[in-house]
Amino acid sequence: MRQNGFTLIELLIVIAIIAILAAVLIPNLLGARQRAYKAQALACAKALATAEEVYQIDSQTYTNDTGQLDQNMLKPCSGMTITAGSATSTGYSFEIDNKGVTVVVTENGIQ
Repeated sequence: MRQNGFTLIELLIVIAIIAILAAVLIPNLLGARQRAYKAQALACAKALATAEEVYQIDSQTYTNDTGQLDQNMLKPCSGMTITAGSATSTGYSFEIDNKGVTVVVTENGIQ
């Protein structure tokens, strides 16, 4: 008498295949999330650098206070932590943290 259904071996093979696929895909998905956070932080850094340059043209000096910058230009930075460094008439520095991904922007570029 034969009953319909799957044998234990067939179920174990399917579970093993699913486990192998999960082991391969999960690290790739986590890396994609970090790359997305980095891309967002870089977009914020570019916007911040542009806002600083506009401020410098208007005021002949840089600022370390993001409140003095054009807030419409800083919209890509929403949800990120911006830590001000130094600001002089010749340079500035800011550190942008986006969920653990840190980018530094200065008058010389973005690191």
